[in-house]
Amino acid sequence: MSSEEIGSQKSHRSIRTRLTGAVLIPSVALLVMWVSGSSYLIFDGYYLREVASSVRSVSIPAVNALASAQKERQLGMVYLGKPATGLTELRLVQQQTDEALGVMKAALPPVVDNAPPAVVDRINQLNSLLEELPRIRTRIESSGIDKGQVYAFYNRLLHSAAQLFDTQARIVPDVKSTQGAIGATAIFRAADRMSRSGSLMAGAIATGALPATDHLEFTNLVSAYHSELESTIPFARQEVQDSNRRLRDSDSWKRLTEVENALISNGPWVARTGRGSLGAVGISEDEWQRLTVAVADELTKLTVQQADLVSGQALEDGGDSLTNALLGSLVALVLAIVAIMVALKVSRKLVDRALVVRLDSLRKDALHLAHERLPDIVRRLRQGEPVDVSVEVPDLDYGRDEIGQVARAFNAAQLTAVAAAVQEAQAREGVNNVFLGIAHRNQALVHRQLKILDRMERHEEDPEQIEGLFQLDHLATRARRNAENLIILGGEQPGRRWRKPIRLVDVLRAAISETEHYARVRLQRIPDAAVIGSAVADTIHLVAELVDNATSFSPPRSQVQVHGSIAAKGVVVEVEDHGLGMSEEDRDRANAMLANPPEFDAMALKGDSRLGLFVVARLALRLGVRVELRDSPYGGTRAVILVPNEILASDVRTQLSEDTLRELTKRERATGSGKPVRTPLGPVHQQRAAEADQVDDDERGEAESDRAAGPGRELHSFWADPLNDGEDTPGRSINLLGGATFAAIKEERPAAPEDRFEHEDLTPEPKPAPEPEQPAERTGGLSLEQTGPGALLTHAPLLTHNTPTGERPELPVRRPQQNLAPQLLDSGTEDTGENEAPATTGRTAEQVRDTMAAFQRGTREGRDADPFPG
Repeated sequence: MSSEEIGSQKSHRSIRTRLTGAVLIPSVALLVMWVSGSSYLIFDGYYLREVASSVRSVSIPAVNALASAQKERQLGMVYLGKPATGLTELRLVQQQTDEALGVMKAALPPVVDNAPPAVVDRINQLNSLLEELPRIRTRIESSGIDKGQVYAFYNRLLHSAAQLFDTQARIVPDVKSTQGAIGATAIFRAADRMSRSGSLMAGAIATGALPATDHLEFTNLVSAYHSELESTIPFARQEVQDSNRRLRDSDSWKRLTEVENALISNGPWVARTGRGSLGAVGISEDEWQRLTVAVADELTKLTVQQADLVSGQALEDGGDSLTNALLGSLVALVLAIVAIMVALKVSRKLVDRALVVRLDSLRKDALHLAHERLPDIVRRLRQGEPVDVSVEVPDLDYGRDEIGQVARAFNAAQLTAVAAAVQEAQAREGVNNVFLGIAHRNQALVHRQLKILDRMERHEEDPEQIEGLFQLDHLATRARRNAENLIILGGEQPGRRWRKPIRLVDVLRAAISETEHYARVRLQRIPDAAVIGSAVADTIHLVAELVDNATSFSPPRSQVQVHGSIAAKGVVVEVEDHGLGMSEEDRDRANAMLANPPEFDAMALKGDSRLGLFVVARLALRLGVRVELRDSPYGGTRAVILVPNEILASDVRTQLSEDTLRELTKRERATGSGKPVRTPLGPVHQQRAAEADQVDDDERGEAESDRAAGPGRELHSFWADPLNDGEDTPGRSINLLGGATFAAIKEERPAAPEDRFEHEDLTPEPKPAPEPEQPAERTGGLSLEQTGPGALLTHAPLLTHNTPTGERPELPVRRPQQNLAPQLLDSGTEDTGENEAPATTGRTAEQVRDTMAAFQRGTREGRDADPFPG
């Protein structure tokens, strides 16, 4: 783990936790020391008891078994010297040895499980020698082994036992017990050396010869065991010393010592050759056996007595040590716990009184300023309200200590933040003012440009010139929308206003006319509803942005469908393109922005250049309109717009009911006499006819009066001056298809920047004198209307239906003299309704060309029209 990670972890710890840790560290250290010390004492006491118990359960029985093995060694050597005698006594001793070894082996497993490795190794060596004992016995009885081999085997066996006792003595943790155990082992070695000397001499007596090597061995053994006893007994227990004193005062010890000295002095001998004899030392074979066995038994008793006394004392000392360790550990534990509790209580009291209360208060004050006061100040600054920083941001006073210094640092930080917010608000306000100023200037220039274009369109009669003017007019309209985008981004509203409700179909037509690729947009199935005047401009702008996006991000030859339907909460308008669509991530991000539009500066910081969707989001938030982007079945994107009931006019709003689906038996057809003739509709297409024929009588009258305005005048629609709320005002057309033009929705003319908020006081332009209405023929989706030079196509909802006979819709009908200039019209000829062609003797070649071109365009459009749109 790196130092940075450790520092990060520490930074999340509270002061109380850190101070508690500072108190707990020495307390825990004290507990660790207590655990270590008490564990050592407890382990020593327990280990001492275990060793003492093993001595009592294993070592003491082993000494008795080994003493019997010593007798077995001596009798075996005598038997090998005189095979004819001593076998019964030998077997009796062997039986005693086996019984003692059985007791020892029964006590070995628990000792082996808990013993250290060194003791286990010694026990394994002893067991391996004991496993050879039956084979040695068999060879002794069969005289298949000599005395030297028997002597060497039993010496190894007893030496291995002495090493086991010595190892046990030296692993005892108590010094006093160790010394006593070593003394017991030394006494056992002395007894074994005495037994060896007795066995060696007993074999010599039985064979009648004592070689020089055996004499030397005998001399060394006698000297060794006497020296061992003289050096060990003074350090043995007092009881052992007393027993040794009694042994030395006994006749057996004195007689044995006398005989040993005589045998050593007599040197090697051979009874048969006369170089030495038992008579020379004055002892018989039976007496030697009796003396050596008696002294060996007494020395064995000294060994057992010393081991028993030492192990008993070790058990007692181990128990006392264990008890003292446990009691001391408990007392130390209680004291440590009390000390820790007192330290924690004092530290918590110190923290709670001196730190936590003040820090909690500082935290609450800081959070109140950060979450409530500062956001309110920033909000007021953004709204342009004056803010007194010294009053709105009071200083936090928490004394002069470290906490007070933190409070003063926070005061400085929040003052810096507020000052930065003030500067940012001032800079934003200045930039926004410049932003809006530029936008208003552009808007004013565009308005003036539109007025000039409008006048030029009204006075121009050349179709080619009018077409160019219409293109300029459309570009100016788009420029006006861009200027309005800037105004919306600046937080203000565009200058266009309406007082009366406007039909939804006209609102959508106006929105489509403001887009670049309006010729690819198809308006279908729009419900009979109207938008309140205050929401018309924003609704037009919102739909125009979505339609513009749909046409911009779809193939040039594809269509964009705009259709609507009635919903419980309003009217749903859908804009669907056939483009490449959006990725799920981009669509989710766009829908999130449409549902909750961010601040424009925050959006600008992200580098997002899709300002159209941002404008849509701002307009939707202002209107209460819900906009959502979805996948289109055609692979593109579908924008779903829910226009709520709150911005729909209740007196004009209609729903697609039986009133809307009323029987439409005839449609208006232009005749030569100018009288409308209606053709019955098939029942299957009444719904589409109802949706397409949603222009009421008043609007139709306005359109007819506008068509009757004569040459150079276009269809009148709600794009009449919004200040007049749809009153008749000269309109203008937008060119869509070459020489033919859609009857464009006349756009309002906002006032100049200095009076753009006083629309109600402005006066509409005077209407031109109406001229006789020229008949028009409606086709499926486009209606060809003759308004003077050039055929004008109204962008009405697509109406496609069969005739009562089930045939395709009729093609556009050619009307004589409708493409002529007004001066060339034959005023004396009346249309009798029989579609008689007027005389063309007075027409020029150019006029005939224009007439035929218009006729060809009309028939081609009629043939290409889709009889079943949507």
